[in-house]
Amino acid sequence: MAGSSLLALLDDITSLLDDVATLSKVAVQKTSGVVGDDLALNAEQVSGFTADREIPVVWAVAKGSFVNKLILVPAALLISAFVPSLITPLLMIGGAFLCFEGVEKIFHKFLHSPDEAQEDAKHKAALRASLTDATVDLVALEQVRIKGAIRTDFILSAEIVVIALGTVASAPLVQQILALSIIGVGITVLVYGLVAGIVKLDDLGLRLIRGGGAGKALGAGILWMAPRLMKSLTVLGTLAMFLVGGSILVHGIAPVEHLIEGVGAVSGPFRLVVTSLLDMVVGLAVGGLAVAGVTVGKRLARR
Repeated sequence: MAGSSLLALLDDITSLLDDVATLSKVAVQKTSGVVGDDLALNAEQVSGFTADREIPVVWAVAKGSFVNKLILVPAALLISAFVPSLITPLLMIGGAFLCFEGVEKIFHKFLHSPDEAQEDAKHKAALRASLTDATVDLVALEQVRIKGAIRTDFILSAEIVVIALGTVASAPLVQQILALSIIGVGITVLVYGLVAGIVKLDDLGLRLIRGGGAGKALGAGILWMAPRLMKSLTVLGTLAMFLVGGSILVHGIAPVEHLIEGVGAVSGPFRLVVTSLLDMVVGLAVGGLAVAGVTVGKRLARR
């Protein structure tokens, strides 16, 4: 009898873990856009320090990210338990914000004014100069940048948790707790582990070059690849923001969802590609409207 009870318990645990693994996998897919943007943005924010301070800075931001998750995950679970009606509106807001961020990044990159471009260049030059200026308190500068990176992480983490919550909202509470905890810890480890690797690529390349021999060509290749990897992550992260944000918005608006499903149904083997492209179009359109609205609002506020 005891043996059969133990087997039943193990079976229940196995089923629970299997359900949690499935929920976590789906949630990670849904949050991929934010994760990609999180990775690119954090790699950019923690770069530029001296070689001996890069990893400590990454670790400091990672610890701040864990604290952010400790705040956000319980808050999300409380919303799911006591105010579940808020989940869909929060998802829609999160999706719209993702699309807004994506369009804003494109506008800032290609359509900003000469004055804004000049200000960006001055800011980057001042930051580089501060790292070699003996009169600058590098510890204070480092702390300022760490705090800024943690604040940015809080916003991105909130988006990840909200999107993940929408994916697991219909599951039992225990599965929600396990899935959100796994996602929170797993994504933080993944993002900052990759960030640490990315910021040390230059050092690895230089070390291989100085070692000579066959490693010299590999080191040169790594140095050539590192900045292009950063640009690729930024581009892919932006595209994923439209895809994920648009998909969230589409699923929240029944007529649009039915229309896209109808178009996808007649697309045959290209159904996934077509529906994904349409999700991105919706994301781009909503993001464009949001940016236009914010821009007009700012101009009216100035007047």
